[in-house]
Amino acid sequence: MSVNIDSRVVTPGSDDFVDEAWQLKEEINRQEGVLKQRYDFFTDAYRRSKVHCYVREGELIGFAAVRRDGYVLFLAVSRECRGRGIGKRLIARVADDHDTITCHARTSNENALQFYEHLGFEIKRRIDNYYEDGGDAYYLKLGSDVGITDRISDMMRR
Repeated sequence: MSVNIDSRVVTPGSDDFVDEAWQLKEEINRQEGVLKQRYDFFTDAYRRSKVHCYVREGELIGFAAVRRDGYVLFLAVSRECRGRGIGKRLIARVADDHDTITCHARTSNENALQFYEHLGFEIKRRIDNYYEDGGDAYYLKLGSDVGITDRISDMMRR
């Protein structure tokens, strides 16, 4: 029996799935020690973003919150759904709207760094003390200088 996964788009200004996204983010934070944003920061940024969501049987299993300039504020996929292409599909949806995609990732977040590297993101610079807790970050970019449309098409075939 196959399970349907639906895609949804939450437009800026909407609260749709904000509580579910917060819960998913917090679950990942507890399990992996990443995505450490405060509630007010998270919900404000979420509401200002276009959010691509994947929902399975009414449950949010992944989302990407993106600013108008293609900067990914949050990308989260539930642990039990990883390895199924959901993260790739979320980035592909972002690429549909933007010539360049950028984000930050903790220098200690090996899972995220491997994921982004696999998709063709390049580390552009390291930023010390970037996060509120003093954690360091890498600024990553996938964009026009690397042929984003071709990259995403290739990525979706993998």
